Amino acid sequence: MKQYFFPALRLTLVLVLITAGLYPLLIAGLAKVAPGGGNGVTVKRGDSVVGYANIGQKFSDNRYFQGRPSAVDYNGAGSGGSNKGPSNPDYLQTVQERIDTFLAHNPGVQKANIPAELVTASGSGLDPHLSPAAAKIQAPRIAMLRGLPASMLTALVDQHTKGPLLGLLGPATVNVLQLNLALDEMK
Repeated sequence: MKQYFFPALRLTLVLVLITAGLYPLLIAGLAKVAPGGGNGVTVKRGDSVVGYANIGQKFSDNRYFQGRPSAVDYNGAGSGGSNKGPSNPDYLQTVQERIDTFLAHNPGVQKANIPAELVTASGSGLDPHLSPAAAKIQAPRIAMLRGLPASMLTALVDQHTKGPLLGLLGPATVNVLQLNLALDEMK
C-alpha cells in the first residue's frame, strides 16, 4: 500500500502546485501584457468610459443600431444563454416577440429578410458584433429618424466592417458600439 500511496500523494501535490499555482500566475501575467491589462478594453468618449470593446450592450433608442439580443440582459458579470432549444415553446414565443418588435420599428422590412442574429441571443449573451447585413437592414430606420441618407449609413457600416480573421476564419463583423459612436460623430 505504501508503495502506491506516497508516489500518488507526491504526484497530486505537484499537479496541485502546477494547476492551482503556476498556471493561474502564467495566465494572469499574460493578461497584464494584453490590451487593457487584463481588465478588458474600455471604449472612451472624452474622459468617460462608454463601454467595453468586447462586451455587447443594449441600445434601446431607435436612432441607434441595435445589437444582438441578450439572454442575460447584457450583464458582463455573468454570461450565458437561455438554454432553451429551438423547439421550446417559450423560446419560440420570445423569438416571435423579437420579430414583431423588429418589424414594428423597421417598417418596410419583410420577416424573411430579418437576419437571425437580430432575434436570437448568442451563446454568451454578450456578443458585441453583428454581420454587415444585420447592421445594414437597420439603416433605413436610423436614416429616417436622423434625417440622413440611408446610403451614408450603409457606407458607415462598410467602413466599420472587419473581415474574417486572416481573410479566412469566421464571418465579417461590425462592432455595434463602435458603429454607434461613429454614428454620433456624423453631422
